[in-house]
Amino acid sequence: MSADHHTPLVPANPPAGSPHDFAFLNGHWHVRHRKLKARLVGCDTWLEFAGSCHAWELLEGSGNVDDNRLEDPTGPYRAITLRRLSPLTGLWNIWWFDQRFDAVGVPMQGGFQDGVGTFLADERFDGRCVKVRFIWSAITPVSARWEQAFSADGGESWETNWVMLFERAA
Repeated sequence: MSADHHTPLVPANPPAGSPHDFAFLNGHWHVRHRKLKARLVGCDTWLEFAGSCHAWELLEGSGNVDDNRLEDPTGPYRAITLRRLSPLTGLWNIWWFDQRFDAVGVPMQGGFQDGVGTFLADERFDGRCVKVRFIWSAITPVSARWEQAFSADGGESWETNWVMLFERAA
């Protein structure tokens, strides 16, 4: 994600969230990252690297935070994710804070339906407007999958540019 400004994109008929939706993430994780070297330019070169995540609930399950270590080959860094269930909209809001960037914009928004979490936002990336999508899937007690995709054509097509595979640490 870039540090550029982004605005919320509420999905059509968003699923209502509930406290503890992110409880599956509580604890310590080994994370295998796979991300495109360059986004929205037709690149097919993937960078693969390790990381770790430690997550816990806040606000009696209506909040969640995780602390991440990413061993990115372009330079290791730390990041956190803050999630909060909005009492007004019933949607989860997700913010990513990262050592590399100063600005934090409007959150991703969405929720879970049938065990899959979908979260969307409009964002500026490299000077142009894109739609951003996060999907949480394949959630079990010992594993989970997160992916990020960008759309430069209003959501007609998506380029998956980052995948994280979570494996629970012993």
